[in-house]
Formats: sequence, structure tokens, C-alpha cells
Amino acid sequence: MAAYRAALGGSLAAVRLLPLGRCRPSPAPGSTLSGAAMEPAPCWLAGLRFDNRALRALPVEAPPPGPEGAPSAPRPVPGACFTRVRPTPLRQPRLVALSEPALALLGLGAPPAAEAEAEAALFFSGNALLPGAEPAAHCYCGHQFGQFAGQLGDGAAMYLGEVCTATGERWELQLKGAGPTPFSRQADGRKVLRSSIREFLCSEAMFHLGVPTTRAGACVTSKSTVVRDVFYDGNPKYEQCTVVLRIASTFIRFGSFEIFKSADEHTGRAGPSVGRNDIRVQLLDYVISSFYPEIQAAHASDRVQRNAAFFREVTRRTAWMVAEWQCVGFCHGVLNTDNMSILGLTIDYGPFGFLDRYDPDHVCNASDNTGRYAYSKQPEVCKWNLQKLAEALQPELPLELGEAILAEEFDVEFQRHYMQKMRRKLGLVQVELEEDRALVSKLLETMHLTGADFTNTFFLLSSFPVELESPGLAEFLARLMEQCASLEELRLAFRPQMDPRQLSMMLMLAQSNPQLFALMGTRAGIARELERVEQQSRLEQLSMAELQSRNQGHWADWLQAYRARLDKDLEGAGDAAAWQAERMRVMHANNPKYVLRNYIAQNAIEAAERGDFSEASTGLSLWWGGGGGLAPDPSHPHDPPGAAGAEATGEPLPLRGGGCHRSRGHGGQWGGRQAALLQQ
Repeated sequence: MAAYRAALGGSLAAVRLLPLGRCRPSPAPGSTLSGAAMEPAPCWLAGLRFDNRALRALPVEAPPPGPEGAPSAPRPVPGACFTRVRPTPLRQPRLVALSEPALALLGLGAPPAAEAEAEAALFFSGNALLPGAEPAAHCYCGHQFGQFAGQLGDGAAMYLGEVCTATGERWELQLKGAGPTPFSRQADGRKVLRSSIREFLCSEAMFHLGVPTTRAGACVTSKSTVVRDVFYDGNPKYEQCTVVLRIASTFIRFGSFEIFKSADEHTGRAGPSVGRNDIRVQLLDYVISSFYPEIQAAHASDRVQRNAAFFREVTRRTAWMVAEWQCVGFCHGVLNTDNMSILGLTIDYGPFGFLDRYDPDHVCNASDNTGRYAYSKQPEVCKWNLQKLAEALQPELPLELGEAILAEEFDVEFQRHYMQKMRRKLGLVQVELEEDRALVSKLLETMHLTGADFTNTFFLLSSFPVELESPGLAEFLARLMEQCASLEELRLAFRPQMDPRQLSMMLMLAQSNPQLFALMGTRAGIARELERVEQQSRLEQLSMAELQSRNQGHWADWLQAYRARLDKDLEGAGDAAAWQAERMRVMHANNPKYVLRNYIAQNAIEAAERGDFSEASTGLSLWWGGGGGLAPDPSHPHDPPGAAGAEATGEPLPLRGGGCHRSRGHGGQWGGRQAALLQQ
């Protein structure tokens, strides 16, 4: 073990380890890293078997000749889907946390503690390569905030290879933060401890919440540092370089098909492989045969129909994924086409967030100045991104056919799954009624009116007393009121964001030069600011007692409608006790007690920065078996295998938290239309 630890900080060329047990060092087959003639041999990870199909099926750019480090020099990568790269070693890598459920996908059993820690730090940092690994960076483009950005690619991630398991499954491994690649542009290819812990925790939390997602197997930090300006306020600081091991069937995304795009009419940018339809054909063949084999088998003789069926399935999966987001209160934050998985997985966790108080206008990305990726806009944006994918698939999929599929499938599939999920969250287990849509809409409006906590309110509804004269109704309503915003929180939420003189100038511009005002794209922001000013004035005149009375009235009205709907559901059941038991089971299976609120992630980050990594594992345990995940729901036919954790136990609700959310200009974490709604 001492030899392992001594080797952790060394470069790949210098790593020399004494054998552990019967293990012997051996070269890494297929590795292209120069200077790494002898790689350390793994023990716990020795059973991983690589078969890197993507690098055989798709064109790979060989790094241009040049001095050491030249392969990672920023450059266009035309005519290729991948380019060979080399991880940059870290100084004294140290394991932060492992996700044993994620690593079990690879066929890895429970690790022996000491050996696993050393091996994970060495191999999952990129300081050494596993036998058969072939690091490469993927080339893709993307529309970012609605504008085509040209070549992007894996600027901070590296494909390691594909592990094949004894059960016939194939999993791609990625290292995120392992150093620069040709796609890093002016960046350093590194990720830091805070962003890596957030991605590690959220990947696993989303899986255990039943949301389609990539997985995270390990998080490894180091003594290497980079400079980051955390709050973009001119106060940069040194932060620890950290790497996350990511796992998915593939990380190919919508933007992978945009490398063939000709010069964009708005930005003038083009993909690096314009005119290479032969590569587009290769990429389609690879993706469909590898990840949609049933479609390949059904349409082997008709490529257009095969490609249409593929696009239809991607559309459905994307609609299903974003419906799950909306039902768990997840905000992605950067829904560019390069962050959309071709398999309908949640991918690339950046400035994500979960709703605390329900706010349809919540924006979790401080750089999203127009609110393009606000919570309520996510379905619309995903549909827009699918439109761009349809455009990128032509001529192999005629655009009119792709657009027809999108119009036919997306909205219907999204609404169908969204309402199915919402019925389960409300415990409506017997019959589906058209009025359910209005009931859900009114619930969300009531949550918005009262500033209710999204997750806690749904979890609390499982304890709603269904009997008409139940003595517990008053207690339930009192607990519900605890989830609503206080007057102080409202006043903080609606505090004006603009200097009064600036607002006055913008209003004058709107009157004197409406064309220029419209071009500036600030109309919606000014309207929200006026709402805040008006609402702030009203709140100054409102007492806490008046606010509580109003909140109680809103909730009493909705609960009356909810009880009436539950009565209709009960009418369709033969046994009231069995119906109640099923209702409780379904609600516990669909309403998590915990989501990854920012304060949970922040606690883990701050502890890790002090050298205490236990909080990261504690965060995972909330979903693994701490009573706050989801119970399996057999009535939900679309749940991915193993997509649920432990059953919620009905313990007292946790304190409201997550005050670290940064909600850009929308009245704190909730606001927007709140000003008008509070007048009701």
C-alpha cells in the first residue's frame, strides 16, 4: 500500500509500483499514451474488460506530429468524431467518494477499502490507464443559448473506453476534468472540487429519484490547483483539481450530429466536417445498431424508415426525460444541444438546481440573463433542440419527415407522461379523469401563490387525511402552512433588482425608441422589475396575519377539490383499505423526501475543502437507503431498471433549506407571475 500511495503523485511515465498480492505490472493494450511503457497493474479493477467499439466504428483523428503536449493544443478537428488525447497527471490524487451502485454496473463487487481507495485514486484520476483503455476526446458542435457556436467537443472530458460485463452490457467510461484536449479552447480542461462533488452527487441522486441520467462512479481530488473566479467578481482563488468518473451507455449527444453543419446564417460559424455526409452515415449506423438494435432489426432494408424510427424514439425519450424533470422540480440550467443525450439521459451537470419554493420562472444559471432555460421553459427548449437534431440528420432523414414526427410525438408524449406521474404523486390510483389536468394546474398555482416548498408539499400530501371529518385535518393544514413563505421571505423575494434611475431610463427608452428597446431584449425583464416594485409596495402594507389568512384560504380551496377527486378515485375501488394502502405506496414511490438541495451539496463541498469527505458519502446515503428516496413503483411501466431507492418512511419533514440557490432576477427563488397572483 505504501508503494501505491507513493506513486499517486507521479507522472504516467514515472509510475512504478510494487506488486500487490499476485498482481504484476503489465502494459496497457491499445493505449496510445507515449512515455507510458509500463503501466501499474490493477487488482480490484483488474476484471474490467475493454472493447472500444466507438473508436473502431467511427473516424478517429491521429494527433498531429509535434512536441510533447501538442496533441492537446486547441485546433479544429475536421473529418473525425474522436481524437486521441492523454490525461494530464494530478499531484497526489485522493479519493473523495465511490458510488458502489454505479460501479456495480461494471461488474465490480464491493471493494476492499484500502486497496480500492488507492486504485480508484490512481486510475480514476487519469494518472494511470487501465489495461485496454484508449483515451480520446469526442468532437461535437452545439447551439448555445439559441445560437450556433461551431466546434465545441470534449474540452474537459475524456472517453476512456467501453467496458463489457459478463451479462453482455456495455458501458462507456469518461473522466471529467482530466486535463486539456484539442477542444478546451482557452481553458485548462480541469474541474474543481465544488463542481465535481455537485455532479457526482446529482448524477446518483437523479438515478435513485427515477430520472434517466448518466452515472458517476467516483470522485477524485488532488493537490494540483487551478485559479477560478468563483463569483465572477474579480476575486479569483486557487481551487483543487478534481476528476469525476462518469458512466453511460454512450455520451453521444445531439451536437455530435452538428459537426456537419454549414455556415450558420446568424453566427457565420460552421461545423468542422461540413460536407462529410459519409461520416454522418457512419455515425447514424453506429448509434442505431449499438443503442437501438430493435430499430435496426425492424428497418434493416429501409434506411429512411430506420432513421425516422430512430428520431421518433429519441423524441419520445427526450419528452419522457423532461417530464420527469418537471415532476421532481429539477432545473438543468444549460440546455444547449451539446448537452442533450441521444439516449434521452440527463447529461452534463453544470449550474443545475432543484426548486425549493415553487416558481415556474426559476432560473438556476446566473449567466442565463434572458431566462431561456427557466424551469417552466424546459419542455419547450427540449423540443427546440430536437428540431435542431432533425435539421442535423438531413439528408439521411428528410427534414419534413423529421418535423412531422416531432409535431406528432413530443407534446403528446410529454403531457401523457407528465400527467401519469402527477396522478401518482397525488395518489390517484384507480381512474384517470380529464379534470386531473386542472387539479394539477390549480395545485401548482396554489403553491406559487403561497410560496410553498415544491418537494416538501408533495411529500406532505401523502399524510392528507381522506376522511371528511378527520380530526387530523387542522394539524395537516398547519403543517402545510409551515411550507409557505413568510412575509419577510416575500419581501426579500420581491426586492427590486434595478437601480430606480436605471429603470426610469429604460422606461423612457421604451417610449422614445421602442424599436431599439425591443432589440435589446429587455422587455420581459423590465416587466418583471415593475411587478417587483409594485408587489414590494403592497407587501409593505400587508401584515403576517393577513398573509396567513390568505394562504389558508387558498389551500383550503384546493384541498376541498383534492378530497372530492379522491372520493371519485375511491368509488372505483372495491376495498377502501386496500385502496388507501395502494395510494400510500404509490405516493411514497413518487414523492421523494429529499432532493439534492444546494445546501446539501454545499455542506459536502465545504467539508471536503477542509479534508473531510464523509459528507459526500452522507449525501449519497440520502438516496441509497436513508429513507428519503423512492420505493419501486411497479405500476409505472416506464421506470428504468433499478431506478428507485429506499421507500420514504414518513418521518418528520426536514427543515427547509437550499438558500444557496441563485435565481436570476425572478424574485429570489420564486417570483415572476407571483405579483399578479397575490392580488387574488
